[in-house]
Amino acid sequence: MIHLTFMPLLPFWLLTGSAALVVVVGAYALFRGAPGSVPRLLALLLVLFWLSGPRLSRPFFEAAPQDVLLVVDHSPSMALRGRIDSADKAARTLQQAAHDIPGLTLHVVDVAGGSGHGTRLFDAIAQADLPPGRFSGAIMVTDGMVHDIPSALPSVFTRDGRTLPLHVLLTGKGEETDRRLRVLQAPPYALVGKEAQLRVVVDDLGVTGRQPVTLTVHQGDEPPRHIDALSGEPVDITVAVRHPGETLVTLDAAPLAGEVSTRNNSTIVRINGVRDRLKVLLVSGTPNQGERVWRRLLKADPSVDLVHFTILRPPDKDDGTPLSDLALIPFPIKELFQDRIKQFDLIILDGFHNAGILPQDYLANIADYVREGGGLLLTAGPEFTEDGTLQDTPLADILPAHVPGDGVIRERFVPQLTPSGKRHPVTAGLPTNWGPWYRALASDRVKGTPLLTGPEQQPLLVLDTVQKGRVALLLSDQLWLWSRGEGGGGPQAELLKRLSHWLMKEPDLEENQLRATIGEDSLHVERHSDSEHLSGPAMITAPDGRTFPLMLKPSGNGVFEARYPVTDQDGLWTIRQDGLTAFAAQASRNPIEDADLRATALRLSPLAKESHGAVLWLGPDTATPAIRQIADAGRGTAMSGAGWIGFPRQMVPVASSSRLTEIVPSWLALCGVLALLFLGWWREGRLRR
Repeated sequence: MIHLTFMPLLPFWLLTGSAALVVVVGAYALFRGAPGSVPRLLALLLVLFWLSGPRLSRPFFEAAPQDVLLVVDHSPSMALRGRIDSADKAARTLQQAAHDIPGLTLHVVDVAGGSGHGTRLFDAIAQADLPPGRFSGAIMVTDGMVHDIPSALPSVFTRDGRTLPLHVLLTGKGEETDRRLRVLQAPPYALVGKEAQLRVVVDDLGVTGRQPVTLTVHQGDEPPRHIDALSGEPVDITVAVRHPGETLVTLDAAPLAGEVSTRNNSTIVRINGVRDRLKVLLVSGTPNQGERVWRRLLKADPSVDLVHFTILRPPDKDDGTPLSDLALIPFPIKELFQDRIKQFDLIILDGFHNAGILPQDYLANIADYVREGGGLLLTAGPEFTEDGTLQDTPLADILPAHVPGDGVIRERFVPQLTPSGKRHPVTAGLPTNWGPWYRALASDRVKGTPLLTGPEQQPLLVLDTVQKGRVALLLSDQLWLWSRGEGGGGPQAELLKRLSHWLMKEPDLEENQLRATIGEDSLHVERHSDSEHLSGPAMITAPDGRTFPLMLKPSGNGVFEARYPVTDQDGLWTIRQDGLTAFAAQASRNPIEDADLRATALRLSPLAKESHGAVLWLGPDTATPAIRQIADAGRGTAMSGAGWIGFPRQMVPVASSSRLTEIVPSWLALCGVLALLFLGWWREGRLRR
């Protein structure tokens, strides 16, 4: 803005007084009609105006410092096809170019991305610490897959009503294609023995039309299945859930010709197999203290359907009591032990003294039920040595121990863990500060695995596997003392819960099991063994088919474990040892990044265009654009061109600094005065003639 200012050569009062005198004298001369008075008056006023020193003051402008933000994408998708190297090379070139431009400062921000949040470059711009009023625009060096793109250009790109440029430099030769496999529907849980339904779809990104594709389904050690499909059309896949616990299903889509990566062509579905409600049959002999313990434990488990019968007296005993006072319903022997026996997951005989209650055929049915995969638990007291003992029935062939007729021991003792009990999942890790019992049975033959011992080191809890089924025998009827807190009590509820679930083949309670999990970038292999030593290393099969041994080290109580780094391989890992097989899979660490791996300009082009910025590809034969400062940038001024990108330069006035220009230079004033005086003399001379 131009201002008028004065720098007088005489004092202000003298100039104003002289001007007043000149005006008065001039007015009098005009009134008398003196010839040449007007030019002479103007000459005097011009002299006074020149003496007042009139000047035009113009402010002095200089270029303001510029701050430009260079945002470099270092997200996981940039690791593909050398994108990260291209981005870093371009960043170094831009930094060197900006260093040679006076007044321009290039601030570099590296954005790691990933970690489940995707690539967030606009968040980096919003959080950048820049001096206020100096931001002149931004450069993004990326593959174009940015996951926080706003619907409109952020307000930081607007200054004084003008839009600041956003330049996008893309690492790649041009638009790319990618194939991805998505799971549309997958149940987290499914009943064991049933089938689960999966729904998946293959998306071909950057490709028009639907393409044929082959899906491959891997489930454990089963042969792979191949399914023909079309991209863009959902596919339903049936998966059989054969065992409790986690079932891993790997799905692979055949590669698309020319696609950027096959990293998102596969996925892993985890389905937890759960049993339907477990059915338990509890048959108690003469009412005893332990009966209430069993009933309370099983009733408290919501996954258990309990059928409980108590035998108050044998059928051959007649004491005159009406039958209606002894039972609400008749004991359904045939229905339980012949018609429906295979429907039960566990049969518990608690202090059961047969004495002719169950015919031999029905007891043989129980033995066959165990051999075919059922579970049987017996708690034995003195009735186990009396006439009618279960040891004299067809159950004798499956019992893990035998008790002679004089095998009752009545003395105080504290149950102790055997070496096998310290390793077995049923008893391993239980607190060992236990209270005493006062009665147990001594066995003369044992063919199972003792986990607890009683008085005189006699087996107290014996487990055994009979063909496909399992049997557990507790050689004491005083477990209930722990629930009463006798001598400090003991882990009665936890022991019975573990024991019941082991008999029903809960995977976590297997004495020989192999587990594998992936976390914190490592494969964790854990082996539970009923032996103190392993026969050899575990054999690991990586997702790429490579096989190698992994030595497991003991960590106590029959557990052996090891870790192996898996930072660079996604997919299904298979672990085998001693006939056991385990699977582990690493879920995608960056699902948002892996959803689309293309380099593309489609996402950022609208914002770059709105800001008048450039969108350029950094191909192998393309040079990094130069940086220019654009002076007098107005609306519609180009901010990019062939081989360059620009940023508007802002001019600001320098405080206390301006340029002064004389309105009436001395030579002009002198010429004007002489001309006016000559004109007055000439006018006066003509009038006198």
